[in-house]
Amino acid sequence: MKKLTHIDRQGKATMVDVSDKSPTLREAVAGGSVYMKKETLRLITGNQIAKGNVFETARLAGIMAAKQTCGLIPLCHQLNLTSVAVAFRVDRKNSRVDIEARAKCSGQTGVEMEALTAVSIAALTLYDMCKSVDKGMSITDIRLMEKRGGKSGEWKRNKG
Repeated sequence: MKKLTHIDRQGKATMVDVSDKSPTLREAVAGGSVYMKKETLRLITGNQIAKGNVFETARLAGIMAAKQTCGLIPLCHQLNLTSVAVAFRVDRKNSRVDIEARAKCSGQTGVEMEALTAVSIAALTLYDMCKSVDKGMSITDIRLMEKRGGKSGEWKRNKG
């Protein structure tokens, strides 16, 4: 059984020492969804939300959040991100917005938390900008979709 990497033998929280690891290209993709009323989705896609352009504001918030991950999550390493991208896909049939974030760096540890943080904050920003018209929105399914690089190599979530 694998052991928890952020707990030492005495059960104390510890930051993983990555000093001896060689830098490699790291990439992670995370996803999530925000469900809402059909009218809310119509207002967003028509750029009619009073606070402004929801997608561009949420995109910037997600990118900024990825860059701040080490200050938000205890024991995360500070990374020199080389790229963060946040994309949105409108699903009118299910009245939702799907969010995907991709983070990259060349480093000694992975960028999974940065991608997950970008999705989370983009979703929260979307909610914040639209809550005046739809307090019942749901943020769901925030998850790692794939990762590459490092000792563990490539991983992809099974579809379905």
